[in-house]
Amino acid sequence: MSNHGGFFRTFYANPLAIAGTVVVGLLLFVAVAAPLIAPYDPQAIDTWHILEAPSAAHWLGTDALGRDCLSRLVYGARISLLVGFVAVGIATLTGTLLGAVAGYYGGRIDWLIMRLVDIMLCFPTIFLIMAVIAFLQPSIWNIMAVIGLTGWMGVARLVRAEFLSLRKRDFVLAARISGASDFRIAIFHILPNALAPVLVSATLGVGGAILTESALSFLGIGVQPPVPSWGNMLTEGKDNLEIAWWLSVYPGLAILVTVLGYNLLGEGLRDALDPRTRGRK
Repeated sequence: MSNHGGFFRTFYANPLAIAGTVVVGLLLFVAVAAPLIAPYDPQAIDTWHILEAPSAAHWLGTDALGRDCLSRLVYGARISLLVGFVAVGIATLTGTLLGAVAGYYGGRIDWLIMRLVDIMLCFPTIFLIMAVIAFLQPSIWNIMAVIGLTGWMGVARLVRAEFLSLRKRDFVLAARISGASDFRIAIFHILPNALAPVLVSATLGVGGAILTESALSFLGIGVQPPVPSWGNMLTEGKDNLEIAWWLSVYPGLAILVTVLGYNLLGEGLRDALDPRTRGRK
């Protein structure tokens, strides 16, 4: 109970962490309530209202096809958060599994997994993703899978380090003496004590995955129109930047605020979960 109290006390004492939590909470609400919040159909074309500046009828203006930018921005939050959560989920599960096996067994298995990590880290992530997507049909599911399967290396290293530190502890030795299997020891005894850095990494990773998806969509190999995504909204805005500034400014701000919110939340969790930080507080 005291550990939980120290965590919440440290977290709530950090105004930046609270700001990140508020931003993330608002984004989740917007994504879930998009049909209620969006004033128009995000894919409805209206040739009578092409490239209209922000007004009472269209708060964030319209695009080159007369579609309401606010509605597309709201629905774009759904796409961005879905990509972030699913991609990070894939990366976290993959990295946790490989890191746990490497850290628990050590030896040759550890060496092989770490060499795989080193090989994966040799390739710039964005170029690796672009190379894989070039051979696949651009779709939201392929984007999520590729981002997840190219982003697990950091999690694997974190989990491996935690397992190497914990596997010689007294409670693990006691479980082994009592006859517990390797699977039970790893899953029920070591893994729960190794999840704190994984949680922080996953939170920070959501922002990174959203940024990657936006970059891919901006380049035209991510989420494909007419499905609204903040990245492909930026692409549409680039073509009309001189006469319709709102097409680029608002999606750019949405990406900035979202990534910043997840980074602030992740940093707040890191400080609150670190016992040395709690001690200073």
